[in-house]
Amino acid sequence: EVQLVESGGGLVQSGGSLRLSCAASGFTFDDYAIGWFRQAPGKERERVSCICTSDGSTYYADSVQGRFTISSDNSKDTVYLQMNRLKPEDTAVYYCAGLSPWFGSACPRDFPRWGQGTQVTVSS
Repeated sequence: EVQLVESGGGLVQSGGSLRLSCAASGFTFDDYAIGWFRQAPGKERERVSCICTSDGSTYYADSVQGRFTISSDNSKDTVYLQMNRLKPEDTAVYYCAGLSPWFGSACPRDFPRWGQGTQVTVSS
């Protein structure tokens, strides 16, 4: 069974940094896609970033481009989201989602597997 577990959320001041982790288990293929999403109260879910492990291609939403970096450690089946220069508007529950196998170099539109989410709060 595929499981995704997020960690690394917390409270940070504006301008600070956090690194989120998404530990994946149960993937039977080495090529997969992991996406990071976030949802703030009263707002729609937003896709933040995505990585395709087949070729390492990445995607970032305009709102986080240049501040967030997604990376993967295939030996640990873990994907990271390094978040720098955080802003109060980054406050949300962050979820990782996965699709395996995935051999494309563009983010898939749908992800069937989701983690439980981790809260990120940025104070002003």
